[in-house]
Amino acid sequence: MQTRVSVQTSARLHLGFFDLNGVLGRRFGSFGMAIDRPVTALTISRAAENLVEGPDAERVGAHVERLRRHLGLSAAYRVRIEEAIPAHTGLGSGTQLAFALAAGLRRLEGLPEDFAGDALLLQRGGRSGIGAALFSRGGLVVDGGHGPNTVLPPVLSHLPFPEDWRVILVMDSGFEGVHGADERAAFAALPKFSATAAADICHRLLMQALPALVERDLPQFGRAVSHIQAILGDYFAPAQGGERYTSTAVAAVMARLAHHGAEGIGQSSWGPTGFAFAASDDEAQRLVRRVREERPAQTTGNGGEPVLVICKAINHGAKITLNSPAQDLRSAPDPSGAEDLQGIK
Repeated sequence: MQTRVSVQTSARLHLGFFDLNGVLGRRFGSFGMAIDRPVTALTISRAAENLVEGPDAERVGAHVERLRRHLGLSAAYRVRIEEAIPAHTGLGSGTQLAFALAAGLRRLEGLPEDFAGDALLLQRGGRSGIGAALFSRGGLVVDGGHGPNTVLPPVLSHLPFPEDWRVILVMDSGFEGVHGADERAAFAALPKFSATAAADICHRLLMQALPALVERDLPQFGRAVSHIQAILGDYFAPAQGGERYTSTAVAAVMARLAHHGAEGIGQSSWGPTGFAFAASDDEAQRLVRRVREERPAQTTGNGGEPVLVICKAINHGAKITLNSPAQDLRSAPDPSGAEDLQGIK
């Protein structure tokens, strides 16, 4: 049987930056969490020649070539992308795909992990470090942003997220979030971020959001997230058509979710995906039903009709399997080779 490796990793929510000012010598800093859907799943095996099949094949092919050169590999590889997080939706698709490929190739060839090196090579983590950290750990992560010598932002906090809480995603396939050259131009055009606003966000994060998460206090956690998101939404609005949300259709649904009692309303990264929290699956189902009953009158906008998806947090990293179905190895070693990444080394 030919040796192959399979990797499955999941989407992430980017809940916000907390210092876009940089007056202390570090910039950005962010927090976010891993969710169980959508996912990226791929398999890698040695082949007679390089072949990439599935979504985003061109970009993955370029990544394979960079990794082969960087790691000094002479073999060719077949990469099959079986599922992919939708690109440019604010769910970390590019970062998760890049790290899945790099981690899988390293596992196939028996090479050690190097998240910082792979991030630099594949041009990930240039602003936020949560994508790499969540690939490795899951849960909720806070990173320390970029200083003068930073390659990959350091992880300052890693907390488990309550598994009974639910996340409601509001997705609009008619839009793509700002990315690539447009994203760089947007950051360059935005005004200097207020040091007062940065201090406010840090205060809310440290003294409201994180303690509430530890104490499983969803209303307090939600208030902190909503407050941070409002500050950031107003700041990024000039690059998003003058609004807090990229999609006006998503914005309409978010308003209805808030009206019906959802917590922690916001947009992940540049969107267009919006998110909200509920205390249980039953509560999430209730909120979604209420919004769907009102959708014909509430979701007309420039992006079409959004899709609502209920998901939950995951508190483990990507699953890497060598020649066997993926298993969560936190409970026991698996001689077949399945790994659940738990830390950046």
